[in-house]
Amino acid sequence: MPAFPFLPHMPPTMAHDGPVDSTRLVIPSTPLAVRQALRALFDGLMTGAITQTARDAAQIVLAEALNNVVEHAYAQSPGEIEVTVTFSATGLVCSITDAGLPMPGACLPPGDLAPLPKTGDLPEGGFGWHLIRALSQDLHYRREEGRNLLSFRIDAKQFMQ
Repeated sequence: MPAFPFLPHMPPTMAHDGPVDSTRLVIPSTPLAVRQALRALFDGLMTGAITQTARDAAQIVLAEALNNVVEHAYAQSPGEIEVTVTFSATGLVCSITDAGLPMPGACLPPGDLAPLPKTGDLPEGGFGWHLIRALSQDLHYRREEGRNLLSFRIDAKQFMQ
């Protein structure tokens, strides 16, 4: 079975570019496609390239961001998500591009945690942007020509082997 058993009309693309190690994926906006893309990136392409701590941080941030795109940006209709991951001297640089709905207010959510209940179960959701902000650096969002562009970096000083 191929690593990406996606619909034939929406095949993923992967490219490795020049001296900078870079990977580009184009996936459908489905939870299954996000899981498969993360598995491909972290089980294969990033094995041995960065520390386990950096891999964990990158996987959490990418999973949260990509799932937000699926759940919110493409809430009304499906589309494609482009993910580019580049290893550089400053760390692991990730960018996510989609043509879904813009972020509310055209800016990143603050990522503040709501007060936790004193008793009972933890709330479902509400932790994603806090995790993204806590685990990444150089987090940027902009809306350009009908597309959302999100980028962040996992710091080389803390995580690279």
